[in-house]
Amino acid sequence: MKKYKVGIIGVTGMVGQRFALLLADHPWFEVTAIAASPRSAGKTYKEAVGSRWAMTDPMPSALENMMVQDAVKDVDVISKAVDFVFCAVDMPKDEIKALEEAYAKAECPVMSNNSAHRYVDDIPMIIPELNPEHASIIEAQRKRLGTKRGFIAVKSNCSIQSYVPALHPLRDFGIKRVLACTYQAISGAGKTFERWPEMVDNLIPYIGGEEQKSEQEPLKVWGHIEDGKIVNCDSISITTQCLRVPVSNGHTAAVFVEFENKPDIDTIKERWAKFSGRPQELNLPSAPKQFLNYFEEPDRPQAKLDRELEGGMAVSIGRLREDTQYDYKFVCLSHNTLRGAAGGAVLMAELLCAEGWLD
Repeated sequence: MKKYKVGIIGVTGMVGQRFALLLADHPWFEVTAIAASPRSAGKTYKEAVGSRWAMTDPMPSALENMMVQDAVKDVDVISKAVDFVFCAVDMPKDEIKALEEAYAKAECPVMSNNSAHRYVDDIPMIIPELNPEHASIIEAQRKRLGTKRGFIAVKSNCSIQSYVPALHPLRDFGIKRVLACTYQAISGAGKTFERWPEMVDNLIPYIGGEEQKSEQEPLKVWGHIEDGKIVNCDSISITTQCLRVPVSNGHTAAVFVEFENKPDIDTIKERWAKFSGRPQELNLPSAPKQFLNYFEEPDRPQAKLDRELEGGMAVSIGRLREDTQYDYKFVCLSHNTLRGAAGGAVLMAELLCAEGWLD
């Protein structure tokens, strides 16, 4: 595999910092450009972040003295310096749309962590183990944009990364209804306890826009391509509640599911144990060896114990049992800034590289 030159757009934020760590020693990707807002542009990465470094690991030494560029003004310069970019900016949605499209039209593919383009029907929203075939929509998107290399691919919301992978291997039993209550870590808001002391010993039963994303995005992931568009799945009904909880990292979901053809518990566990996808087949660098991990202990999974499983790229599941209103209920956990954000985008980029979309 050749070495790809990559840029990080939005490098000073929490997800951008996670990208910096994940890419520092990546076997396929080399960071050659970093960018953020005008207030950070012209400073070294270390100067721009200052005391806002939120990761437990130190800033990669190779990036400390790299100059931060202006994410908006330097689109052409950055696009010429890299093979593609990762984007995790904190801007109004319309501005994010314009920015990502500007990079794509400059023939620079965009691996987006943002939500702005998730509902565009020719932009793939890829969870690599679940819907790698959606990459084929890139051809239709390039035709619309008038590009040869440039395109936008997005990763899904961090909230669905915990429970949708667990449901996916069970779809052929005819999933009818899903209820998912998510308990989401404060890093999902780009916060630490030091910056958000009111979250200590607290729970907030509202995260703006999150429930709509959690209910709608799985339907696109489970959709199909027809006439140059991704058509959402219309056979599954999903309802959610999303709560912010005093956990640093790790989104938990309590899931209830009803089937047309109810499988038995042993069959479900066997499906989870045996499930793997294209990343495992290709042995991609960031792919977990065992994607779905079931715990028999009644008090697992736990965020503190299990969020780092397989480098934070695996999904943990537990407490599978029958329910009085639905067929089954269970609990899931994923690391929201690894599998759910930067790690998921890196794995998506690895998949697209391996499949030839970034050549």
